[in-house]
Amino acid sequence: MNESITHLKVPVADDERRVCLGPDGSMAHVSRIMRMLSGRWKLPLLFRLFAAPTLRSSQLLRDMPGISQKVLTQHLRELERDGLLLRRDFAEQPPRVEYQLTQAGRELMPVLVALREFSRSHPQAKG
Repeated sequence: MNESITHLKVPVADDERRVCLGPDGSMAHVSRIMRMLSGRWKLPLLFRLFAAPTLRSSQLLRDMPGISQKVLTQHLRELERDGLLLRRDFAEQPPRVEYQLTQAGRELMPVLVALREFSRSHPQAKG
């Protein structure tokens, strides 16, 4: 079983391994963020809200053809739960709710833009 675990074969001290692979290591933090962003529509939602300071769910539905109301609501709730979005309910009739990026969501955007630039400078291999 341990023969298939390649990171154990790398000659590093145990302390250095914990920095990368431990419960508070780099991999754990990056994996947590990747889980927060997993979902077909989460990245489009974040980029759309980065482009416009506040948007209502009806505008997001119009801007992203193919997303259902159910999935939009689910992804918005998850992004809000993860602290990337702020939901503002105006308690009006008819109901009016707006979404915007939190400070954490705005801080994440340069990382996502850097990933986009990395992708542009490293085209997908053919085959």
